[in-house]
Amino acid sequence: MTSTTSIFSPVEADLQLLTENLKNLVGARHPILYAAADHLFGAGGKRIRPAIVLLLSRATMPNQEITPRHRRLAEITEMIHTASLVHDDVVDESELRRGVPTVHKRFGNRVAVLAGDFLFAQSSWYLASLDNLEVVKLLSEVIMDMAAGEIQQGMNRFDTSLSLEAYLEKSYYKTASLIANSAKSVGILSDLSAEASASLYQYGRQIGLAFQIVDDIFDFTGTTSALGKPAGSDLKSGILTAPVLFALEEVPYLETLIEREFAQEGDLDQALALIANSSGIDRSRALAADLAKQAVAHLEVLTPSPEHQALIDLADYALSRLY
Repeated sequence: MTSTTSIFSPVEADLQLLTENLKNLVGARHPILYAAADHLFGAGGKRIRPAIVLLLSRATMPNQEITPRHRRLAEITEMIHTASLVHDDVVDESELRRGVPTVHKRFGNRVAVLAGDFLFAQSSWYLASLDNLEVVKLLSEVIMDMAAGEIQQGMNRFDTSLSLEAYLEKSYYKTASLIANSAKSVGILSDLSAEASASLYQYGRQIGLAFQIVDDIFDFTGTTSALGKPAGSDLKSGILTAPVLFALEEVPYLETLIEREFAQEGDLDQALALIANSSGIDRSRALAADLAKQAVAHLEVLTPSPEHQALIDLADYALSRLY
């Protein structure tokens, strides 16, 4: 399987610089924050979001160097993403992230909440320094979307009446909004037309949703070591994702198990078996594949380049993780 390391080779040096900058930007104020930043930004994340920003930046600025504002946008994107992960892990009481202890597990809830707050505040400060009101509005909306998505997810736990449309909306808020709006922001900073910037937004939206659905499939097909958290943990928490929603259409008894919140011994294992034996996972794969195909179609506004090809390859990579 192709790795993100090879896909991101056109921006490898940019990503190394970004990682060092992030540690310095976040950690300069306080030793505990520096330790948290080093823990977060050294935890082996794939850097997919800033890589997309950097690839789009280079693809939209052919034959010239990207600007400091493009680089800062990539850093802001990763800051916002990481802040949301820190807060999500506190809310979900997760002990592992990317196979290592979460910030709240290592430093305590108080430091984790404050570290997340600091990252959001720091990202807002650097966002203002971009001196582009349209980009400020787009990325500020992302932070609101993330909060709205987290609230929706909390309100819909164990709700078997959840529609696929509502699931996709929540997935957009929690995951795809950041990729979509940062992609559109690249277009704005590169002085593209409104139509071309809108196409970059759609690329980000569709590939963000595809990645989320693939991650949701992994909750049923992955191992604990590969996931960095126990398999089936989303379902156990009452988070109903695409494989579950599709399976519910075929297996009515699954509704009973979910609505009693797996209260009886063996309920969760039975539910996992029912989902595995349904077409829920296959239909989720097909949905992710369709979204990835739509994402690639929106890249036609870009001229061919190694960065353009990497963005296409990223859509293939999202799906190849399933096999």
